[in-house]
Amino acid sequence: MPKIFKSRKDQLFIWIIIIVVSMMLTLSISDIILSGLKLESFVLISINLGVSILLFWIFFGTSYELDKKELKYFCGPFKGKILIADIKEITKNTTKWVGYKPATARKGIIIKYKKYDDIYISPDSNVAFIKEILKIKANIKIS
Repeated sequence: MPKIFKSRKDQLFIWIIIIVVSMMLTLSISDIILSGLKLESFVLISINLGVSILLFWIFFGTSYELDKKELKYFCGPFKGKILIADIKEITKNTTKWVGYKPATARKGIIIKYKKYDDIYISPDSNVAFIKEILKIKANIKIS
């Protein structure tokens, strides 16, 4: 039976969502007030609504599923999987600012797999996640 880990929610990510959605809402309202309801207003509102939905989907829809063969990650519409056999090293309690990050918090985990690939995730408990993955593959280097 797979073990599911929700992504930890960080204050930085929460504030980014609040600020971005507030700015887009302000732009949409001010555009309607200044120019009325025109085709351009509907386009702007549609784009702002789409971006807001994407941000909320990522915020509430980020999780990780660990079973005996693979780690699956879900981050809004983005998803993928990594074979447990390919994982070589886990760096815990760190933050990665560039690269692929299906995560909603800092101080998470960097998983190095295959030859040069890595991914940053932020499970609700780094310790519990590492314990579970070590039950499946005990020879993963932890740093």
